[in-house]
Amino acid sequence: MALDPETRAEFTAQVARFVEARLRPLEAKIAEEDGIPEDVIGEMKALGLYGLTIPEEYGGLGCGMEDEVSVGFELGRCSPAFRSAFGTNVGIGSQGLVMFGTPEQKAKYLPGIASGEIVTSFALTEPEAGSDSASVRSSAAWDGQAWVLKGAKRYITNANKAHLFTVMARTNEKKGGGGVSAFLVPRDLAGVSVGKPEKKMGQQGAHICDVNFDDVRLAPNLMLGAEGEGFKVAMQVLDRGRLHIASVCVGVAERLIADCVAYAGERKQFGQPLASFQMIQAQLADSRTEAYAARCMVLDAARRRDAGENVTMLASCAKLFASEMVGRVADRAVQIFGGAGYTADHGIERFYRDVRIFRIYEGTSEIQRLVIAREMMKGAPV
Repeated sequence: MALDPETRAEFTAQVARFVEARLRPLEAKIAEEDGIPEDVIGEMKALGLYGLTIPEEYGGLGCGMEDEVSVGFELGRCSPAFRSAFGTNVGIGSQGLVMFGTPEQKAKYLPGIASGEIVTSFALTEPEAGSDSASVRSSAAWDGQAWVLKGAKRYITNANKAHLFTVMARTNEKKGGGGVSAFLVPRDLAGVSVGKPEKKMGQQGAHICDVNFDDVRLAPNLMLGAEGEGFKVAMQVLDRGRLHIASVCVGVAERLIADCVAYAGERKQFGQPLASFQMIQAQLADSRTEAYAARCMVLDAARRRDAGENVTMLASCAKLFASEMVGRVADRAVQIFGGAGYTADHGIERFYRDVRIFRIYEGTSEIQRLVIAREMMKGAPV
């Protein structure tokens, strides 16, 4: 499932033009209004972004991992909120269904996900189970006719717009991570309720909410994969999601670097452009070197995944390095812009806040380190 190189180049160029001409001019507006205009959402759907990774037989573009990260590089060059609008449809909200769904489940939901008619969301994090995803307390008990789901999920991306949730819930108390199962939960079922969007540090225009399940009755055909496979579903979905986020981090870093180079060439201090000072040059060089390294890591891991390799460790390596890297680049950007970077004139302070979440979601940097070490101890190539 991948595009040929020529088609990939054409599509990423089309996305790059869309980002430059349509999205970047709206960045300040969506940050101020905390929402993306519906006409822009419609254009994203028409471009195929909601179905980027959905197989072609279900109306998607059928992109492979290298295709996806190539698009991520381009989408990172504008406010991350735009990417978040369809990100769950592309990644964690749909990929469990793509990987583990039955033919009937796929036929029912994937065409609508691909078109954007159905917005998906991934409900794993809980008040007491975020990084420790094997410790979910939401439960689903079989009553002889249906699974009865109860519990609460926290900080769920796109929950306020979602039509379909992939939910992790405990079906066996005695099996740790092996006692967690995955379910497809339509928003309109009785007992499903969504809280108000949280006020956040950054990424205004992208929303997270609590989701509550109060004795929600789920027919047997809404289980995703086999009973007890929920943790497996979550981990395989996150492998792909981590590479996606890493690619967006690279794109944001490259955007910030380009802005810094342009500003350093224009802004004068002591009668000279900032770019003529070696300490500024050093910051630019460090940023460019780190962004290049992250791009290479992401592409290598993506190509390996497309080739069928297990990339759990590499995906975590890429996500760890890229998310930490973009934080350093954003910090240098504020320093290079000085007072203008701290105020809202150039959007640098907005990106500084926006990128902080990359070190938290899809697994914190601390969790990535644990995943990497665990895979090494299992004998993964080092």
